Amino acid sequence: MRRALWASFVPLLLVLQGCELALIGAGGAAAITAFDRRTTGAIYQDESMALTIRQRIEGRFGSMTHVNVAPYNRAVLLTGEAPDETTRAAVEADVRDIANVRGIVNDIQIRPVSSVAERANDAFITSKIKARFLDSGRVNPVHVKVVTEAGVVYLLGLVTEAEANQAVEIARTTGGVRKVVKIFDFCQTSDEVCRPQPKPPAENLKPPA
Repeated sequence: MRRALWASFVPLLLVLQGCELALIGAGGAAAITAFDRRTTGAIYQDESMALTIRQRIEGRFGSMTHVNVAPYNRAVLLTGEAPDETTRAAVEADVRDIANVRGIVNDIQIRPVSSVAERANDAFITSKIKARFLDSGRVNPVHVKVVTEAGVVYLLGLVTEAEANQAVEIARTTGGVRKVVKIFDFCQTSDEVCRPQPKPPAENLKPPA
């Protein structure tokens, strides 16, 4: 019975890790976009960029690498595993050739490709952090993107300094987290994009039980 439950749970966690929209209830995507601090154009570019990068990496390197691609506001975070430094550098070079990329954080590790169980654990950590953001009432989960790789949590978003500090504290104190890396763009509450706004409906954000 335990094996059957785990087998059904792992694919769900991998979906959660690969696409944050999986955390959103049906029909909630449009509502979430309305609360995103990125422009509509930036959101579209990020999604298009992610698809292009993944296709290039899979087409060129196949199963020899495992690379997670997380663009935010046209800055691209690369995490995962590569067999050697040459491959790691080649992945970054491919990303630099893609239009509209304004910066790259390459944190791909030189190590064997991670297992399904390891990726499932990372996805579970991400979902816990997102849930804690929502429950805290201090961090809007739409404003902070969470990526977890081998227990290292990366936080991306367009936030105020206070929001960044609160997000880091929540992530840092979540079980299973080894380290927190901040990759934020900062704004002020006086800036139009970061003026306090009502939070999206909880039913559209809360991770599934």
